[in-house]
Amino acid sequence: MKTKQVLSDSFAREQRMRYAEDFPKLSRSERESRKQLGVANQQLIRSADDINMTISELRDANEKLQNSFLDTIHRLALAAEYKEEETGNHIMRMSRYSALIAEKLCLSKKEVQNILYASPLHDLGKIGIPDSILLKPGKLTDEEFTIMKTHTIIGANILAYSKAEVLQVAEQIAIFHHEKWNGSGYPQGLSREKIPMVGRIVGLADVFDVLTSKRPYKEPYPIEVAVDIIEKEQGQSFDPNIGDTFLECVDEIVAIKEEVDKTEVVRAADFTYSERDLIKHIYE
Repeated sequence: MKTKQVLSDSFAREQRMRYAEDFPKLSRSERESRKQLGVANQQLIRSADDINMTISELRDANEKLQNSFLDTIHRLALAAEYKEEETGNHIMRMSRYSALIAEKLCLSKKEVQNILYASPLHDLGKIGIPDSILLKPGKLTDEEFTIMKTHTIIGANILAYSKAEVLQVAEQIAIFHHEKWNGSGYPQGLSREKIPMVGRIVGLADVFDVLTSKRPYKEPYPIEVAVDIIEKEQGQSFDPNIGDTFLECVDEIVAIKEEVDKTEVVRAADFTYSERDLIKHIYE
């Protein structure tokens, strides 16, 4: 028993001596590990800062690119409207009308945004229409009106095959914004839901702004007259649902108009229709 006790005590002493020898090494190893961990954490922090800075720079670059893209669209739209007396204000008003109507119809935020940015290009094809027709102060002949109608196809051809979603929407708007709910529009004579939604929305917004704006062939119509025309044309020229939505938010439409461009008040009692604003030519 004594021999076993002696061996046990000797083993315990050896263990304690070994632990005593190993402890400083373990402590140094622990300190080194903590130091390396601290260095690694600092590197991660620097990497995170670098990543955040890169993300911020990319976001700024993307925002600048987006702004440049939208500025190009706006300038291209101005080029289409430049020949007429109404330039920037028309595309600004009708694009905001279109976006408001789209929002009231509960379209997605992305769809509303696309309509806002794409709708100014609705008449891009007028670049290809002769001034003698585009600026004529009076009713167009049948031949002239046939030429005028080609601006929808010209615009769509200019915008075709783009990979940009906004320009794809703009292409649809350019070719379809003169189609009518009853199928009597142009260039394809589509009717009802066969007309893409963007075409139906922008078509109505454009007509309202044309009616209430000064053009080479007419003075601006009073708001109440333009609203009356649109109301009467529901189910004929316009999608009834979109027409109802327009009428429900007409006060907001008028507020946009007043904000963008103050229009001289014309009394309804003094109003007379111009030949080119009869329903047959309401979309010129």
